[in-house]
Amino acid sequence: MAVHDIAYVELYTRDKVSAVDYFVSAMGFTRVADSVEVEQSSVLLQQGEVRLVITSGRGIVRFLKQHGDGIADVALTCDDVEATASAAAAAGATVTRSAQDTPVVSGFGDVVHTLLPADPLVNGLPAGRNWVITPGATSAATGRVTGLDHIAVCLEGGTLEKYADFYREAFGFSRYSSEYVAVGDQAMDSIVVRSDSGSAIFTLVAPDPGKEPGQLDNFLERNGGEGVQHLAFLTGEIIPAVHECRERGVVFLDTPDSYYDMLGERLGGLHAQIEELRETKVLADRDEWGDLLQLFTRSPYQRNTLFFELIQRNGSRGFGSANIRALYEAVDRDRLTAG
Repeated sequence: MAVHDIAYVELYTRDKVSAVDYFVSAMGFTRVADSVEVEQSSVLLQQGEVRLVITSGRGIVRFLKQHGDGIADVALTCDDVEATASAAAAAGATVTRSAQDTPVVSGFGDVVHTLLPADPLVNGLPAGRNWVITPGATSAATGRVTGLDHIAVCLEGGTLEKYADFYREAFGFSRYSSEYVAVGDQAMDSIVVRSDSGSAIFTLVAPDPGKEPGQLDNFLERNGGEGVQHLAFLTGEIIPAVHECRERGVVFLDTPDSYYDMLGERLGGLHAQIEELRETKVLADRDEWGDLLQLFTRSPYQRNTLFFELIQRNGSRGFGSANIRALYEAVDRDRLTAG
């Protein structure tokens, strides 16, 4: 029943042209193929090992009305598709079938998981749609982004244990780490779950319902419920990646200078890099295995919900636990300045 990897992530949008342009022109993805169906049409984008499907059309109106632009499907590859679908149903999920008779499993909120075989590609494209390859495109798309590091999922307060158990029972995920962060009168909780392969990783986050409402509560309200908060894109060189994305129009969250004034004391050995980090506003953390560098974008969507992360791992296996507070405060500042 083991889940291996994330085959693709599907974004539903009202404006496919603008959504595709953001990823291609600003973030360096390549347009690989198109699929046109009766109720919807999709574009397949790729960069490194990341596959994004951008979909619009009449068939997704209900999702868009409830949630706005956002992630609707995180497709998973698994050893035995039907056995995994049965395990998910036994764990409490609703299982339906796609037009191509592929199992589609309910996940969190209105986000689903299409289940695909361990080798989900047909001629280099995800199975299940009538793809037409874009002239001149190559499935071996290259760029600064090399992979999908993790997916952050925002859940209702008090539900983390339930969802962590669900992903264990349905897909064979294990708990990797957990974190509780309090900021003033607000607080958030998190549990990281991942597949045994280590390739599919979800960071489950939720507000503490016993505290004052904060930015996670605001996400849940703006998003119309639970959903994907951000996608974390892995890169081997975050400094040039940030420079290039910023020059192309990506807007990143700000980080106060005081953060970098203290960084040298907190992380010895980074002194030579601190000015570069300050210039680009990149955050840094360290665990027993190495360093981690990360930076988060502002949401490019009308509801100010889904956003993205660039992350570079220099041996680190963590998720920037020392930066969770900085992320929380940065997103909160962004929410206030964005009105």
